[in-house]
Amino acid sequence: MKSFRKELWFNIPTRRAFINITGDVFEALKESGIKEGLCLVNPMHITASVFINDHESGLHHDYEKFLERIAPHEPISQYEHNRTGEDNGDAHIKRQLMGQQVTVAITDGAFDFGPWEQIFYAEFDGRRRKRVLVKIIGE
Repeated sequence: MKSFRKELWFNIPTRRAFINITGDVFEALKESGIKEGLCLVNPMHITASVFINDHESGLHHDYEKFLERIAPHEPISQYEHNRTGEDNGDAHIKRQLMGQQVTVAITDGAFDFGPWEQIFYAEFDGRRRKRVLVKIIGE
């Protein structure tokens, strides 16, 4: 069995964003040479998420509204975590709601996606450099 590791780096200028990283992850798959196996995609930061869903702006807008309703950024005083001097207590909760990582099956050198499925990086506390791990194992 082969193993391949790559880091994708992002510097999102806004506090929150949803970025389609399907192409970046597929490039990693091509680099790996692996045709059958599994691909793990994991944000290596506790205020970011990776998820699979449709690339549709209305859906991403709905996520924004839902997440702000459940864990609004302000007032920042509502989060115990922010007493440490941070202002990102909401970002930790949003990450938990959207999920930490995804695993995608690989068959014949391609991702086994259902219709419309794509991989997204969700940033909830941006404005600095962050990374995503792509780990691929297989034959």
